[in-house]
Amino acid sequence: MRLQAFSDNRFVIGERETRCALGKGGVIAAEDKREGDGATPLGVWRLRRVLYRADRLERPQTALPCRATRADDGWCDAASDPAYNRPIRLPYPASAETLTREDPLYDIIVVLAHNDAPPQPERGSAIFFHLEKESYKPTLGCVAIARDDMFEVLRRADAATTLEVFKA
Repeated sequence: MRLQAFSDNRFVIGERETRCALGKGGVIAAEDKREGDGATPLGVWRLRRVLYRADRLERPQTALPCRATRADDGWCDAASDPAYNRPIRLPYPASAETLTREDPLYDIIVVLAHNDAPPQPERGSAIFFHLEKESYKPTLGCVAIARDDMFEVLRRADAATTLEVFKA
């Protein structure tokens, strides 16, 4: 399946169009992406795996690798750290994002194949595909959609599924 996110906040799931939220810094060429710029990288990104809050919802139906998040799950966003753009356990000595948030934004996280083979310092970390917040408020560089749309995506997704981010 091919998913498409456009800079004008359109999102296409197969033949159906809906809405999405993208980075508050707009969209940017992947090679120009920098840590903290708030931009969503343009390109084609494979869906690597799914993380979900088991204390808030049941395991999503999906063919993608999937596991429940733990209270100490984090993601390193410190560009000079060896674990940059990788999952870590909290507390962590370098800067890291908590994956079990108070709000529902990360109730479902799909890890995208952005800057992960291997991660390049300062090229952006924690670029996820996750749930939207507050009427599609802009993200810090991720792609976000409504919960029902995410469940549909996950039901239909497999190892070949890609998320393509375009400039409209």
